[in-house]
This record gives sequence, structure tokens and C-alpha cells, in this order.
Amino acid sequence: MAYAFPLMDDNITKQDLDTLIEFLQGLPRLTQSANVAAFEEEWSRWVGVKHSVFVNSGASANLATITALKHLYGDGEVIVPSLTWVSDISSVLWNNLTPVFVDINPRNLCMDEDQILDRITDRTRAVFMTYVQGFNGLSDRLLDGLAARNIPLIEDVCESHGATFMGRRLGSFGLASNFSFYFAHHMSTVEGGMICTDDEDMFNAVRMLRSHGMVREAPSAAVRKRYEEENPDLSPDFIFAFPAFNIRSTEINAVLGRSQLKRLDANNAVRTRNFRLFLERLDPAKYRTEFDLEGSCNYAFNVVFRKPDTEFRARFEAALHAAGVEFRRGSAGGGNQLRQHYLKGIVPQDAWKDFPEVEHIHHFGYYIGNYPMLEEARVVELCDILNSIE
Repeated sequence: MAYAFPLMDDNITKQDLDTLIEFLQGLPRLTQSANVAAFEEEWSRWVGVKHSVFVNSGASANLATITALKHLYGDGEVIVPSLTWVSDISSVLWNNLTPVFVDINPRNLCMDEDQILDRITDRTRAVFMTYVQGFNGLSDRLLDGLAARNIPLIEDVCESHGATFMGRRLGSFGLASNFSFYFAHHMSTVEGGMICTDDEDMFNAVRMLRSHGMVREAPSAAVRKRYEEENPDLSPDFIFAFPAFNIRSTEINAVLGRSQLKRLDANNAVRTRNFRLFLERLDPAKYRTEFDLEGSCNYAFNVVFRKPDTEFRARFEAALHAAGVEFRRGSAGGGNQLRQHYLKGIVPQDAWKDFPEVEHIHHFGYYIGNYPMLEEARVVELCDILNSIE
């Protein structure tokens, strides 16, 4: 179906494809090689971290990061958001760690910091923060509280490339951070993801985990030597430190990423302009407009009803369908994760009832596409459609 307002206008441009064609005409190696390494270096500089590891998706970045966390920090609990993508929670479950959910802050849709700090115990191994659709969820109080308790922060920045806190890009604060380069996000490599870290142990672990757990993938000579000395009966080329997986990406994806990165800042400036205009024009009597925009870089227009109203919701969805506006209800990941089928038997049956803020988003929160090709006049037109619904 062709939408008048799609969730995303394809942000892989002719310039990107021309760059890729030029690369392919040289009959290059297509598996992970020099462009992957170059993209990792360029991305590290852009985020402001020491190390980046390119993988085949943001979900794989989540999985590798939490698997590394498990190996480095042991069994226990991970404090997770109730509003997020499924792979954040599934990566915790796959590692037999226990997810401890918290509700959201309605001003930024990220995790409620009071609940985070209240739910830390001696079993807590990390806080897994999702920056929902471009909002910043950090504060000095939260970072100081985690540091005082020696609790690592894992950052899911898959929806928030370029968002900042105190002038630093999100993704540069935690033990590790994860990005996604999926079609609908701030920039795209078609499929792809990145793991970022300043921690040498985490860097070595995710590098090995990316490629079958092979020790020869570890950047540290000392790490490689230790495993070789512990396993003298194994060939140094084939020591598998972890029962891992193959989540490598390709040179093709890296070429696209390097091309897209060159205009990411300019595209993000347009997204931010669009989002601020959208909130200025939206009717505050019908919709929430008081989001905390400090440091935000939103790839979607968040539409949250001021009041719970199922009859208005039916008229709202019918009007958007009629106007050709593509939308998703429930915001990131479809709303309250505690209602999801995959958590049946893992969390109590009615656990979702303890999360009123995300429950409102689940039933009365939406997102609509915000992309660099969207002109200001179209943003105004979209607001007029939303404001006209009675």
C-alpha cells in the first residue's frame, strides 16, 4: 500500500547506491574486511568511544552485549524497560538472566529513574536503558546512583542516533551501547548494528562472540595468549572461547554505512526541526506535547492521547487510514512488553497492571514517521489532520 505519510521514505539515496556500485565494480572481497574496519573506526569517532564492532543487526548487538555481560559479570538480574523492542528482553532471557521491569517516564518514554534505583539489589548485573525513539533517558542522578553502586549501564541507542546528554552523544556513557542501522532508523545499512564500548574486556568478548566465539578474533594479544596457554592441545586458529554465533556483517553494508554517516548530522538536524514544529502545531488539549526535548533526536512523531478514550481512538485510527497516514500503536515495540506472549509463564499473569504509564502508551500512544525528506509544509498538513479529529 502506498501511503501519503509513510513511516519512512527510503533513506538509501542514489548517492549511496552510486558509491556501492563503484565499490562493486572493483571486484572486491565482499565478506568482512577493510570497509567494516573503517566503518567501525569512523563510527567510534562519531559516537565518542574507543571501540566499535559492526554486526548484522541491532538485535544481534543486543544479544552479543548481554552475552558478554553474562560471561564477564555472572548470573543475576538485569533491570529492563517495559517499553522497548523485544530483542532487549530476549537477549536477557537467552542468557538465563532475570529481567526486572520498570515503568516509563512519560516525559521521555524512557525508564523511570526512581524505579531503577529502587530495584537495584546485590543480584543486579546491569541496567539496560532504551532511549525510546530519540529521547534521552539519562540524568546526573541516575548516572551517579549507578556509579555509587558499581552497576554497569548498557545503552540501547537503536532508535536514537545523535541524541545527547550534557553535550555527549548517547552511546558513550555505558559499559557498552548498541545501535541499529535498520531501514526505518536514523541511518541505514539495510540491515546492520554496532556495539560500542570503552571497556577492553567487553571489546574482546564481543569481538569473539561476533564470530563463533573464536579467540583469534580477540584484538588483545594478551587475551589470545592466555587462551592458547590454557588450551595447548588446540590449534591457535581454532580455539572457541564461547558457545557463540555468527553475526558478522559484510563489506556491502559497511560501504553503505560509511556513505550514510557523512550526512547523518545534517539529516538529524532536519528531524529535530520537524519534531519541534510538530509539537508546536499539535493540539495540546487532545495530545501530550510536554516532552523533554533536551538532547533529543527523534526519528518519529510521538502522538500520545491526553486522556484514555477508546472511542476517540477508533475515530483517530479511521481518520489516519483515510488520510493515508502510516502509524504504529504502542510506540516502541508495540507497547507494554509485559503483555507480550513470549513472557507468558515468565512474569506473573497480571504483571502488566503494575505499569500504568506504559499502559497508557500501549493503548493510546502512537508514532508516525519523521524523516529528512519530509518538508515543513507536510508536517503542518499532518498536524492539521490530527487536530481535526473530534
